[in-house]
Amino acid sequence: MRLGCCYYPEHWPEAWWAEDARRMAALGLSRVRIGEFAWSRIEPEPGRFDWGWLDRAIATLAGAGLGIVLGTPTATPPKWLVERMPDMIALDAQGRPRRFGSRRHYCFSHPGFRAEAERITRALAERYGNHPAIVAWQTDNEYGCHDTAISHSPAAAEGFRAWLAARYGDVAALNAAWGTVFWSMEYLDFAEIDPPNLTVTEPHPAHVMDWRRFSSDQVRAFNTAQVVILRAASPGRDIVHNFMGFFTQFDHHDVSADLDVATWDSYPIGFLDSFWFSREDKLRYARQGHPDIAAFHHDLYRGAGRGRWWVMEQQPGPVNWSAHNPAPLPGMVRLWTLEAAAHGAELTSYFRWRQAPFGQEAHHAGLLRPDSAEDQGAIEARAAAHDLAALGEVGTPQAPVALLFSYPASWAIETQPQGKSFRYLELAFEWYTALRRLGLDVDIVPPEADLARYRMIVAPSLPMLDTATADRIAALGVPVLFGPRTGSRTESFQTPPELPPGPLQEHLPLKVVRVESLREGLAEHGDGFAVTRWLEHVESDLAPEEELADGRGIVFGSGQLRYLAAWPDAALLDRLMRRMALEADLKLTPLPTDLRVRRTDRWCFAFNYGPEAVPLAPLGLGAPMIGADPLPPAGVAAWPIRGRNG
Repeated sequence: MRLGCCYYPEHWPEAWWAEDARRMAALGLSRVRIGEFAWSRIEPEPGRFDWGWLDRAIATLAGAGLGIVLGTPTATPPKWLVERMPDMIALDAQGRPRRFGSRRHYCFSHPGFRAEAERITRALAERYGNHPAIVAWQTDNEYGCHDTAISHSPAAAEGFRAWLAARYGDVAALNAAWGTVFWSMEYLDFAEIDPPNLTVTEPHPAHVMDWRRFSSDQVRAFNTAQVVILRAASPGRDIVHNFMGFFTQFDHHDVSADLDVATWDSYPIGFLDSFWFSREDKLRYARQGHPDIAAFHHDLYRGAGRGRWWVMEQQPGPVNWSAHNPAPLPGMVRLWTLEAAAHGAELTSYFRWRQAPFGQEAHHAGLLRPDSAEDQGAIEARAAAHDLAALGEVGTPQAPVALLFSYPASWAIETQPQGKSFRYLELAFEWYTALRRLGLDVDIVPPEADLARYRMIVAPSLPMLDTATADRIAALGVPVLFGPRTGSRTESFQTPPELPPGPLQEHLPLKVVRVESLREGLAEHGDGFAVTRWLEHVESDLAPEEELADGRGIVFGSGQLRYLAAWPDAALLDRLMRRMALEADLKLTPLPTDLRVRRTDRWCFAFNYGPEAVPLAPLGLGAPMIGADPLPPAGVAAWPIRGRNG
């Protein structure tokens, strides 16, 4: 795995560039990302390009042996462009403009801005497309960041109407699919349809679901336009985009289909503080991040990238954007780096080289402090480079278990959650954590993926499960667990006529006849477990595998398939995952609370996310080649797989 960093030569005196490049290479870095926010310096006035500084920056970095990932600068349109085209900005759900003054101030649907984005991309590609130092291109930066994937602008409204016309052909077909007879919402023409915001109460869910599909398609179309230009002008270079953590506003599988590599921006401590985790977890892992945050996204984006993925931005110290921003525990930057390698990353790139003394990110740490002295991140990046050299070829991740992750599933549940605590991402994450606690390696893949090689499959929720997918999964002949709300909606967001779980009933004969969302503190108990948040009432002639104290079944199985009709606690998840793993003849390695393992075909790694040392002897792997036993906090251990590495 290569190491790199994100660098902004336009932020620093040109006299510093050569020394910065020399120090990067000396630290063990071989890649540098530049340019993704530099539009105003590349084109300071309409049509006037200033290439000189960028030519010299590229030459300087290349002279130190660094390969360059060059970003298209479309995430930060310059002020002069907004002044010329003021309607290019997005509108939020309240109809308020997302104005100039930070970044991502554009609407994906605006045809004028799309043309400008293609123009600046073409200009960059024509100038640097065949430059020997350019090893890859990054399109834009963090699509959708700051809730910008969905715009309610006039341009988006026009685009949505055209999208609907192409999808349905006739407005009568749309009325039938959506069920607009409800509340007298029938349309006479596609031109009458607005974005589903600013309604008196909840908008029609089928309308919202198509709006989410449309908005996701706009992101893909915007990205595809840049990819086409870059491929033509810069053959042989990887084209990538940097996705984010816990973000589902658009379908990353769709966008990745046009890319060579899926990359993501890893900020485990910021994500821990910003999302649903308990107060106890936020305190225990305040300086480490939850043990599964980074790994979940590594596996998710490896699936999106069809095996090829990078970390484009790795947190090197405190960040600036969360409610609280503690410093990582010493050793964590090294741990995160080696964990990415264990999950198959081709590159880990630290954000950023030097901490900025100005702007919104002045409190965001870099590998260097603002005075250019090394910060803790640089010390640990050097240590990680040493470890990677000692390990040699890390190998290919080996995962016998697939977790099916669907962005449309997330949209469906967000569109009509029924219970405010039902969060698709959280459910998927809890199922992933349950598998990891048992020492199992996991691939996270879309339902459409080839699943033939997996020995066990879990699908936390697939509300829109079509017949072909249900039949294909059932035919695999391996243990499969479907979670609540699976098969609960048709493609047009109606309840299936046969009731949930829809087409799955051909393989699992049961019907969900009622659902309940449970407020905090309300739980239903079974034998050693509790279910919260969501409970389904099931009719079936199948004998339940698990039932509540009152005798109601919540887990039903038929052949190799199971259905879980509730939001499970950790105890029930552990029980079900163990049962299925044993049926699949998978070796289990139940782990201490804070320890996680990951295997490739060459190495087995262990990572200690806890605040105390963890004994490694119970793993039965002997003395590690890297790491100590017991493994200290933020410690990493690695063992060669028997038969490999001598």
